[in-house]
Amino acid sequence: MGESTNLRGRWALVTGATSGFGLATARALAAEGCHVAITGRREDRLRATAAEIAKGHKVETVPLRFDVRDLAQVRSALEGAPGLLGKLDILVNNAGLALALDPLQAGDPADWDQMIDTNVKGLLYVTRAVLPGMLERGRGHVVNIGSVAGHQVYAGGAVYAATKFAVRAITDALRHDVLGTGIRITNVEPGLAETEFSVVRFKGDQARASAVYEGTKPLRPEDVADAVHWAVTRPPHVNVQSILLMPTDQAAIPALHRRKTGT
Repeated sequence: MGESTNLRGRWALVTGATSGFGLATARALAAEGCHVAITGRREDRLRATAAEIAKGHKVETVPLRFDVRDLAQVRSALEGAPGLLGKLDILVNNAGLALALDPLQAGDPADWDQMIDTNVKGLLYVTRAVLPGMLERGRGHVVNIGSVAGHQVYAGGAVYAATKFAVRAITDALRHDVLGTGIRITNVEPGLAETEFSVVRFKGDQARASAVYEGTKPLRPEDVADAVHWAVTRPPHVNVQSILLMPTDQAAIPALHRRKTGT
C-alpha cells in the first residue's frame, strides 16, 4: 500500500468557503496542516472565517473576496494574491447554488443565468486561472463539487441538473486534458445534504427549506468534507475519479425514507 499524501505545509484554494461544504472542507484541510485560501462574496464573514481557521489550526489563511461569475474579478483576486498561484496544490471548486423549483415553462431566466454562471462558468474561470501553475509544477489536485443531480433529473430541477451534468462532463474531460501531467481530478457528488442550499434555493423561505429534510437524516457538510479529504490524501499514483455520496435515507433524488414526526 502506498503512503497517503501528506497535506502539511501544502496550499489549497476552496471557493464558496464561508458556509456549508466549503467551510467544512477548508476546516478539514487546515486540520491536517494545509494552508488555505478561501473565497466568498460576504467580506465580513469571509474574514471572520479566515481568522477562525488560522487561529484554530495554526495555518496561514488568505481570504479572497470575489464573485466566481465575474472573470475579471477571478483573475484580479487570484493573480493579485502574492505568490498564491505559484504554490497551490489543491483546488476545491465548491461555489454553487440552486434557485427555485419551478417547471421550465414558469422558470425565471435570471435564476437560470445565475445557476449557469456560478456552477459552470465560475468553475471554469477559477480552474483556468489555477491549473497552469499546477501543470508547470507537475503536481496538483482539482476537486469539483458536483451533485447526484449530475446523474438524475427531477421535476423543477432542469437547469440546476443541467449545470451538474456539465460539472461531470467538465471533470471527465479534464482528466483527458491533463493525462500524463501528474495532476489528479476528482468529482465529489453529494445527495441530500443539509446546508444553506435549500434556504438559498427558496430565497430565504426557512419553513419550505426545512421541509426538504423533514423526517430524514441528511448528509452533513462534514461528510462531504471527509470525502474531499480522503480523495486528496490518497497516494500520488491513485486518482479517485468520483465519489457519489448519499445519505442512508436516500436511494435516489425522489426516493427518500421519511420517518414519522416524533419517531
